[in-house]
Amino acid sequence: MSNDNKKEGVYKIGINWYPGHMAKTKREIKEKINLIDIIYEVIDARMPISSKIKDIDELIKDKPRILIMTKYDLCDKKETDKFISYYEGLGYKVVAVDLANNANNKNVKKVLDLSESVSKELNEKRKSKGLKPRNLRALIIGIPNVGKSTLINRLVGKKAVGVGNKPGLTKSLSWIRINKDIDLLDSPGILWPKLEDQYEARILAIFSSIKEEILNKEDLALFAIDILVKLYKEKLEERYNIKVDNLTSIEIIEEIAKKRGAILKGNNIDYEKAYLLVLNDIKNNAFKEITLDRLK
Repeated sequence: MSNDNKKEGVYKIGINWYPGHMAKTKREIKEKINLIDIIYEVIDARMPISSKIKDIDELIKDKPRILIMTKYDLCDKKETDKFISYYEGLGYKVVAVDLANNANNKNVKKVLDLSESVSKELNEKRKSKGLKPRNLRALIIGIPNVGKSTLINRLVGKKAVGVGNKPGLTKSLSWIRINKDIDLLDSPGILWPKLEDQYEARILAIFSSIKEEILNKEDLALFAIDILVKLYKEKLEERYNIKVDNLTSIEIIEEIAKKRGAILKGNNIDYEKAYLLVLNDIKNNAFKEITLDRLK
C-alpha cells in the first residue's frame, strides 16, 4: 500500500481461505445428516450475520435447529438483541449463551430443554411404530473460533474437548455423549468456498475466524479503526486516550502508536507494532460490548 493510500485511509483486502479439511467436513456431514435429529447452529453474538454459514441449509436439509449465539457476554446487547428478534421472526429458536468461566448456565440449560422436547417427539413417533426409544443425535456446526468447544464443555458440565483462541483446533467429526439422552456430533469449524462480501470477510478476520497469517495486518488494522470510529468512537478514544475527529485511519494509528510507545529509532512510527496492538486488543476483548454487524 502506498503512503498516499495510507493517508486517505484506503484499504483493500482479498480473502480466499477454504482449506481442504473444510470441504472434507462438509462431505462427511452430508453423509451423516440422515443420522441427525437436531442441529445446534452456532454463531458469534458479536457478528450475528458474518458468522452465519451461508450455505448451511444445503448441509442440514430441513432438520430442526437451535440457533445458539455464543459470546453474548462480549457483545453489544442492544444491537445483538435486534438480531435475536430478527431471527426469531424468521422462525428460529434462538438461545444466547455466555461463555465466560463464571457465566450463569441458565441458557445452556435452555438448549438442553429444547433438545428434550425434540427427543420426546422423536421417541413418541418411534413408539407408535413399535420401535424402542433411543438417544437424540445432535450435530453442532459453526465457523472457526465461534466457541463450539467451550459450549460443548458447558453442555457436558465438564471439559470434554480442547479449547483455544485460534481457528482449526477441532480437526474431524467426533461423537460426544452430552448426557444420558443426547449424543452430539462435533464438527470442525467451516466456512463457505468464496467470501464474496468483503465486509463480512474482514469481520471474520478481526475475530480470528480466519487464520491471521494469511492476512495483510495493515489493511485489516485500518479497516478495524474505520469500523470502530463509525460504530464505537467513544470506546476507541477511551481505550487509547486520543481524539479521532477529523483524523484518517492511518493518522489514528499514528496517534495510538505515540500513546502506546510503538516508536522506532529516530522517533519514527512502528506501524507494524501499532497494527498488531489494535488487532490484538479486539481479539483479546479489550473493547467491551461490541457488535460489528448491523441489520440493514
